[in-house]
Amino acid sequence: MPVPENASVRIPAAAPTLTGPCVELAGIERHYRLGDEVVRALDGVDLTLRYGEHVAIVGTSGSGKSTLLQILGCIDSPTAGRYRLDGEDVGALSESRLAEVRNRRIGFVFQSFHLLPRATATRNVELPLVYAGVSARERRERALAALADVGLSDRARSRPDQLSGGQRQRVAIARALVTRPAILLADEPTGNLDARTGAGILDLFVSLRSPERALVMVTHDSALARRALRLVALRGGRIAYDGDPAGCPEDVLHA
Repeated sequence: MPVPENASVRIPAAAPTLTGPCVELAGIERHYRLGDEVVRALDGVDLTLRYGEHVAIVGTSGSGKSTLLQILGCIDSPTAGRYRLDGEDVGALSESRLAEVRNRRIGFVFQSFHLLPRATATRNVELPLVYAGVSARERRERALAALADVGLSDRARSRPDQLSGGQRQRVAIARALVTRPAILLADEPTGNLDARTGAGILDLFVSLRSPERALVMVTHDSALARRALRLVALRGGRIAYDGDPAGCPEDVLHA
């Protein structure tokens, strides 16, 4: 449901420009030292994501997909290479500016929801706006609009323990969307849900595709991955496939 025309909604100061690529990764490497051994979690990744794309990132354990998600989310920094988000060089940002970018331009959806147990759905969704300094009235308006977008208008006053797993994940998705991020990152968003509920969450993600953001989902579920518009498969820290999910060979998808 769109936000009413008369709603008092402020566009965040760091709203995406939508005039170029959302994400540009060039030569991204991430190395870890384990004793005398150097582990190359990412080994020269080049990746461009555009607004409106729905991308699934797949790969076996140790392939680098979680490391890539952390770098995209500005939670971790690459050992080498350049990351530009909406045209801005992330590597050149101060810690305070990085925190602002994470809050306003990146939305996170996790497998384990990470909701405040004693807070209502509305309060949970408002949380990123509290950190952004948005007024109480505006926070509530935007939180209610985000809950409506995920089909939970009738559960705005419910606490997490009064919600099903699927409903809790919908609250988490609304919280990720409330800042109108340039990129929405989902880490195994159906991993804690049964098959039927997970299918409903995937349907929701498909309905939330928007030309105003890129949607990136890390998953081990091949059926979920194939419903994305684009599939990126990682193997040994490198991109083994990048293209139409329907054209991805099974041996790459499940390698």
